[in-house]
Amino acid sequence: MKHRVSLSTALLLTVPPVLWAGNAVVGRLVHEWIPPMTLNLMRWVIALVILLPLAGSIFRRGSGLWASWRRFALLGLLGVGLYNSLQYLALQSSTPINVTLVASSMPVWMLVVGGLFFSAKIRRKQVIGAVLSIAGVLLVLSRGEWRQLLALHLVAGDLFMIAATIAWSFYSWLLTRPQEPKNIRSDWTAFLLAQIVFGVMWSSVFAAGEWAVSDPHIVWSWTLGAALLYIAVGPAILAYRCWGAGIQRAGPTMAGFFSNLTPLFAALMSAAFLGEMPHLYHAAAFALIVGGIVLSSRH
Repeated sequence: MKHRVSLSTALLLTVPPVLWAGNAVVGRLVHEWIPPMTLNLMRWVIALVILLPLAGSIFRRGSGLWASWRRFALLGLLGVGLYNSLQYLALQSSTPINVTLVASSMPVWMLVVGGLFFSAKIRRKQVIGAVLSIAGVLLVLSRGEWRQLLALHLVAGDLFMIAATIAWSFYSWLLTRPQEPKNIRSDWTAFLLAQIVFGVMWSSVFAAGEWAVSDPHIVWSWTLGAALLYIAVGPAILAYRCWGAGIQRAGPTMAGFFSNLTPLFAALMSAAFLGEMPHLYHAAAFALIVGGIVLSSRH
């Protein structure tokens, strides 16, 4: 199926990378204050509380939630339980530059998962677009000096991020195969809440395991509270809404290219926090990433 990317669709798919870049920055900021699995659990519990007044009707008899529980349990596992848990876990042992580099492989995994498991046709322009887009990401991560990439070394956190990226690819493709009741599918708050309900269950299991096998602790502060509120409202509710709507319009493969904007925004945010002005390579990287998106969207 071919999709065209309009300006409104492009904006929808640009919002999540901005919010997810902030999520990576916040996740690194609080990694010594709260364990990763617990952080993910608390994030989604807050999101559930926010959405409950808006879509609590899905818990009524006959809503279709429990009839489709397997579908929502799978979406909740991949998109809520696994992806960010693994990302926060990756930030415990890997550097932000390595985690961002691994996450930039999203377009490649989108193509691979789509081709192997969802009978998606891979066009040559998509492959070329993926190469251009990843080249732009590498340019940002190397700060314009390609030799810096040779100093990168994969650690356990990088492997966690690879697993997270693969999980997100499956999640995105599943969104294009609707199987849930129309009354839930047509209401984005109900659709997201249905996923979060099961996602919180999965996250609770992961967090319980975390507390059982280690000696974690939480350092409470107003900063941690503000961080939890941000990652629950921005990268969770708003980003997931825009991502799901964008995928319905453009398809998961095209959306994967937009996800490559995340490290670019992360680099700009880091530069802003450090007081550094953007450099020429930021503009060049932006051109490469957008060029990959444009090339892949042409028919």
